[in-house]
Amino acid sequence: MDKDLITRGLDRTPLWKFALWLLPWALLAAWGGQTIRDMFVQGLYLTNMDNRFAFGLWIVFDLTVIALGAGAFFLGFLTYLMRQKDLQQVLNTAVIVGFVCYSGAILTLAVDVGQPIRAWFAFWHANVHSMLTEVSFCITLYLMVLLIEYVPIILKNRKLRLVPSFLVLEFNLHRIMFLFAGIGAFLSFFHQGSLGGMFGVLNGRPFAFREGVGIWPSTFFLFILSAIAVGPSFIMLIVMTVSRVARRPLVDRKVLTRLGRISGLLLSAYIVAKLADTGIWIFRTLPDSGFDAAEFYRHGLFGIWVLFLELTVFGLLPATILLNRRRRQNPRWLVAGGLLACLGITFNRLVVTLQTQSAPTLSFDTFMIYWPSLQEWAVMLGVVAYGVILYSLSYRYLNLFPREHELKTSSGRA
Repeated sequence: MDKDLITRGLDRTPLWKFALWLLPWALLAAWGGQTIRDMFVQGLYLTNMDNRFAFGLWIVFDLTVIALGAGAFFLGFLTYLMRQKDLQQVLNTAVIVGFVCYSGAILTLAVDVGQPIRAWFAFWHANVHSMLTEVSFCITLYLMVLLIEYVPIILKNRKLRLVPSFLVLEFNLHRIMFLFAGIGAFLSFFHQGSLGGMFGVLNGRPFAFREGVGIWPSTFFLFILSAIAVGPSFIMLIVMTVSRVARRPLVDRKVLTRLGRISGLLLSAYIVAKLADTGIWIFRTLPDSGFDAAEFYRHGLFGIWVLFLELTVFGLLPATILLNRRRRQNPRWLVAGGLLACLGITFNRLVVTLQTQSAPTLSFDTFMIYWPSLQEWAVMLGVVAYGVILYSLSYRYLNLFPREHELKTSSGRA
């Protein structure tokens, strides 16, 4: 029965091996699910968040996965609207990864709210003056768009294609997919920006507060640019990892190197913008507010090394690697550049979230730090396990890579 569900011409591991692969992830997901139940029943006192640290590990995780999931809307934009047809080879993976990231983020936010039964208040009693209202609407609508984009991939299943009505639905959805790609790009553009803009308007938190560019703080644009810079790298890393595990080429090498080049170009633009933003913040924004930048880097945990690491090791270095044509042709350098870029976006979201709350803002205030509880880790790891399981099932039973069979055959001949 299992073999009947796998697309003809595609080799997959025996079912028992696949079950063994899923087992640890299923246990991790079960642990996360049990913890979520405990959170719903007992409340957020199980976390280490408090009035000072209203944002914790879950928000860092949400901001990170939503940024990494930007590859879905950006590659959809490039493929359908900019007619970059060669990227079609990785588009299915981008859609699934985007769906996993956004659904996982919404699940984590449902727990983070503390009273998920009232989550609908954000829509029915919307605070029109809050950027988080726009974020709530956009990520919910974009998740629906990703689900619509996911449906044609599911309908390509060997058994489902035998149903005539499903075949017609798949065909018609493909004809209008450019429309959903445009809607997804529009929704993602604004919610990525509003996530950053939310920090930029915190005039009570000088570490995060930024000058305005038009009606938006500069962090609005920095979050957008950083997300679309690392999104292609994240997709590239996933495809290369799956290819390594499957021990066969899944896409053309030139597609992977092109993803690396796109990330390198956008990452370079982001670093230039980030350097300009940091300079303006240090020499104009903070002095005008009566602060010295050194005040925010006096504590060892968030010392000046944080800024150096973000701008150089996680910024200039991966951009240099990914822009070098010779190094992009080397898989190890390509992975190193992409991995550093993805670690950079994680580090940036961590710093923006936690250092903003840790740094004292009043003369009698003290530096404080927050450490996640075991329950917070359980929820986050459970969501990660859910993503691995969903992608593994999709890879096994759906034809994610259009050229997989062709590349495997040509590789075998070689």
